[in-house]
This record gives sequence, structure tokens and C-alpha cells, in this order.
Amino acid sequence: MRLQLCTWAEVEDRLKHSTGIIVPIGSTEQHGPNGLIGTDALTAELIAQGIGEAVDALVAPTIAVGMAQHHMAFTGSMTLRPSTLIAVVRDTVQSLARHGFDRIYFLNGHGGNIATVSAAFSEIYAEASLAGAGANRAALRCKLKNWYETPGIKALSKELYGDSEGGHATPSEVAVTQFAFPEAIKKVEMEPKIAPRGPILDAEDYRRRFPDGRIGSDPSLATPEAGKRLYEVAVKDLIEDYREFLKAA
Repeated sequence: MRLQLCTWAEVEDRLKHSTGIIVPIGSTEQHGPNGLIGTDALTAELIAQGIGEAVDALVAPTIAVGMAQHHMAFTGSMTLRPSTLIAVVRDTVQSLARHGFDRIYFLNGHGGNIATVSAAFSEIYAEASLAGAGANRAALRCKLKNWYETPGIKALSKELYGDSEGGHATPSEVAVTQFAFPEAIKKVEMEPKIAPRGPILDAEDYRRRFPDGRIGSDPSLATPEAGKRLYEVAVKDLIEDYREFLKAA
């Protein structure tokens, strides 16, 4: 159930039965010649909603702009500074905690968010530690989980794409968006077929090294049929992970 489709009274009633909530988080950035700019946010949101439907969990509004400064030389990309994203995550958690949510599960679709969101969690825990709350206060727990790194997804991506999966604008993530939004499928020839690999520093360095936005990938291999399989595996893998998180002491 999406939080924004509930009334406040419905949310209050749900909190009597579960204090967990899923927060999709992604990015708004280029994904190569055929990948949608919203790929990281769209995939996280889709998979979060699949988990929510399977376990009757609330799903919060998606944080759709992440830490993506290295993509800013590609038109249409957006970013938050690390300090801004830390504030967004902190305010999101504290808003939800104010109402009684104490197991907040961030489902992530963008590698560039990992360090910043982890830092935000440290800030949140530090504030709780320094607040002097008594032992009778429920412990607040946050978790960041990358949907693209579950065991099932890793195995299926290898089966489908092998070395063509790459590190950015991957056929796996593009396939999931093709499954969800078949009307937005783009057919583009890739040259070279598999993009080069290597480090990136800032936005201009990225554009110079990887002019079409891909890193080590061939997203022309993506299909909506594969996207459906990847979506189903991700939801299956993550259901148990979310359930275990709700039990966290």
C-alpha cells in the first residue's frame, strides 16, 4: 500500500500492527543511449511496491533525486549534494519516526547513494544516542538495501548477460524499466557493443571517458521479458530480507 494513497487514520491504524515502512530511493541521471533518466528511482519504486503488495507493507513516496554529481555532464541529470541528501534522509526518517515507525527500510536503486545514506543513518543514530532517551523507548532502526545486489539478481544477471552486465546503464536495470514501461522502450545501436570500464572522478571526467554514458555494459540486450524475470526475482529475494529486518532487535 502506498503511503500517499492512505488517509492519516488508516496509517494510524496500520501502526497498531506493524511499525515498518519501505522507502524507495534512487536517482535522476543518464543511463546511456537507451536507458531512462529515471531508471534508478523507477526500478526501486516498482520493486518496493511489489514487496509491499506481497507482505502488506506501507511504501513511502520515492526519493527520486540522489547523489549523482558525476552524471551532471549528461543533459537531464539531477543531483543533490551529499549534505543535502543527508538532510533529506534524516528528515524523512524523523518524520516517519514521529508517528511511530521504527523499522525504516530504504530500497535503493543507485550506487552513488550508498555512502551518503549510510552517513545519514550515522547522524540519525548519533542524535538518538545523544538525546538521552530512556531504555523504555523503542530503538529506531534503518537499513539500506540495494535491489540489484540480491543473490538471485546477481545469478540471473550473470545468466542473462554475462560480462555485458557492466557497472552502469546495465541491461538488467534497463530491462526492469522496459517491463514496467514498455511504451518507453528505446531501440539504439551500441558502439562499441560493450562499453569500456574504468574510474570516474567528476562530471566532465565521466563524459570524457564514457561519452555515451555506459560503463562496461551493453544495455541493448535488455528486453521486457527479462525485466519481468528480474523484477520477480528481486521481489522474492527482498521479501524475506524485509521480514527479517522487521524482527531486528
